[in-house]
Amino acid sequence: MTTVRIYRPAKTAMQSGRRNTKDWVLEFEPSSPRFVEPLMGWTGSRDTRKQVRMHFPSKEEAVAFAERNGYGYRVQEPRAGRVRPKSYAANFRRDLPA
Repeated sequence: MTTVRIYRPAKTAMQSGRRNTKDWVLEFEPSSPRFVEPLMGWTGSRDTRKQVRMHFPSKEEAVAFAERNGYGYRVQEPRAGRVRPKSYAANFRRDLPA
């Protein structure tokens, strides 16, 4: 049975906004291991489904797609991020150790 992973991507460390983090992503789990190609030394794989990423507006739609096509699925719930309030003036406080 083919297994897929359904998750909401986290924001990258290189961005401050939340772009590309609203949709749910469905990815296929690898079905064959990676290998080192002997001639050039590149890493290869015989699994072409690893290249497929499908985006869905909701988790329910992604789960329904997996069930409709007979895929086993694993849902990873997103972790809630903590927002630490901080003022801009705190960057220039003199009473903090350097």
